[in-house]
Amino acid sequence: MVTMASADSALKSVYLGVVSEQLNTAANPLLAKIRQSTADVWGKEVRRLAQYGVNGGVGAGTEEGDLPSAAGNNYEQFVTTLKNLYGTIEISDKAVRASENNVGAFVNLLNAEMDGLIKASSFNFGRMLFGDGSGVLCTVSSVSGNTVTADSVKNLIEGMVVDFLDDGSAIAGAAGRRITAVDRDNKTFTVTGSALDEAIAAGNAVCVQGSYNLELTGLGAIFQTTGSLYGLDRATHKWMIPYIKTKVGAISETVIQTAIDRLEETAGSRVDFIVCSWGVKRALQKHLSENKRNIDVTKLAGGYRSITYNGIPVVADRFCPDGTMYLLNTSDFCLHQLCDWKWLEGDDGRILRQVAGKPLYTATLVKYADLICTRPCGQAMLSGITEA
Repeated sequence: MVTMASADSALKSVYLGVVSEQLNTAANPLLAKIRQSTADVWGKEVRRLAQYGVNGGVGAGTEEGDLPSAAGNNYEQFVTTLKNLYGTIEISDKAVRASENNVGAFVNLLNAEMDGLIKASSFNFGRMLFGDGSGVLCTVSSVSGNTVTADSVKNLIEGMVVDFLDDGSAIAGAAGRRITAVDRDNKTFTVTGSALDEAIAAGNAVCVQGSYNLELTGLGAIFQTTGSLYGLDRATHKWMIPYIKTKVGAISETVIQTAIDRLEETAGSRVDFIVCSWGVKRALQKHLSENKRNIDVTKLAGGYRSITYNGIPVVADRFCPDGTMYLLNTSDFCLHQLCDWKWLEGDDGRILRQVAGKPLYTATLVKYADLICTRPCGQAMLSGITEA
């Protein structure tokens, strides 16, 4: 017979390992390439020493002259707060009781819930990798009833629960709205609840529920030229600024190779992973084909396949900004975490807990982590590329 205790045990012993593997290696090809570690985690923070420049204790001299003065490596400490990542499943008491005498039916029930959790977590985790940590999904252009026109719907999907923000604060009456439909051609989406005409206006931001400024430090935060990153001001730490070329126009091997050469020349960085939007990938394939270049394909971790540029994988990602290509040395990246994905347990060790006053049971998957790039100057971004 299936009971809540046996369901609890199944989530701990059977599903956790599978879910962790799926989220760590199969959620996103870029994430699968990035190292994950529990090192450098101190309490609620990540504190990572980053070396820059070279050792200064080198020089030439005379046969009997003074030796070079010692001048050790240059270090700065990166500090960032561990971000709290959650994923929740919900099972009704009725569903459990309906399948308590049918193990197969119960397994199907759990499988369906776990598949949904993996899909939602993969979507949001992949999206965060390209975000700036703010959690902002898009900006409102106009609104009509419950239908919102936005500057982009790339980061939206049916089922998401979002808040509408004004200057970073949730707008009363426009928080906790669930997206019911997304029109990607017209850049509109529809949400539940009362009409939004009087609540929101053009310029308001859309954010995942309760997540404003609480998401991972993604590429959007790393690829900036001003402000601070990991507690260091870019104005006084120029090595914190990546190579960025805007308004590229037509993609070409010369443009890509110039960025790769620049990184190797100035930072000693070797690009091993290229990620771009789908339109940029098509433009690159078209360029290579028109110039009679062979397009090789390689297999990546997590089972992904990609084309290559001079042996470097070129991967298209749904969350990469339009007209953009990132050229990365993934050995400079690490996802620092307090622990791998774990179930949130109560005082009694139970994973499944009843929702107060409702015939529902919930279980929450948690991970405390943040992304750090120890050598921002060793990365490059090309934007304004004409897509195909």
